[in-house]
Amino acid sequence: MSRKTHTLSAAAIVAALGLTFASADISGAIAQDSEIESNQTIAAADLSVEPVFIAEEVVQPLADPSAENEANADQLVAKPKAGSLRQLVSITDKDYTLSEEMQCLAGAVYFESRGEPLAGQLAVAQVVINRAESPRFPSSYCGVVYQRAQFSFVKGGQMPRIRTGSNAWSRAKAIARIAHEGHWDSEAQDSLYFHANYVRPSWSRKKTRRATIDTHIFYR
Repeated sequence: MSRKTHTLSAAAIVAALGLTFASADISGAIAQDSEIESNQTIAAADLSVEPVFIAEEVVQPLADPSAENEANADQLVAKPKAGSLRQLVSITDKDYTLSEEMQCLAGAVYFESRGEPLAGQLAVAQVVINRAESPRFPSSYCGVVYQRAQFSFVKGGQMPRIRTGSNAWSRAKAIARIAHEGHWDSEAQDSLYFHANYVRPSWSRKKTRRATIDTHIFYR
């Protein structure tokens, strides 16, 4: 090989090495630029999802359950407005179809107190209701009315025939409904017993008197 050729070869080698280092520097620069660009992209992405805080708290008002229950109760039990028990009886529906239980309640009013003032009739109905709610007595109106030796009008376990076309029966039905639905407070309050004032049963001395209405005395 000639010296010229050797010199050219050496020059070529040096040139090649220079290109290699240059390429390496350029590659590093590109890699660095790519890394910076990538970091900038990630930073921009992070900024784009940064949470935004609202100055005032957003609160959704909740419905008042007690108010809703009261509204429902008003719809279910609409008490008629009346200034007296007599007025309430006059505006109470008397043509409704009686269930067996309401028949027993109205029958007790009719046979025990149809000659009494309306307050006395209501008191009799209240005693039947109180007994049905007491653990000491049967748990239904009919059970209370037909309990043995409790109501004298019951004969042989049966109720006598009712004059269903009479005003007395219409009033008894109204009184039974008023008492059952709690539309008027009775003077009998929580009474469980009553008797006519012309008799004095031995058990009455052990009871607490609640009210005297016309010819009936009521006890707890």
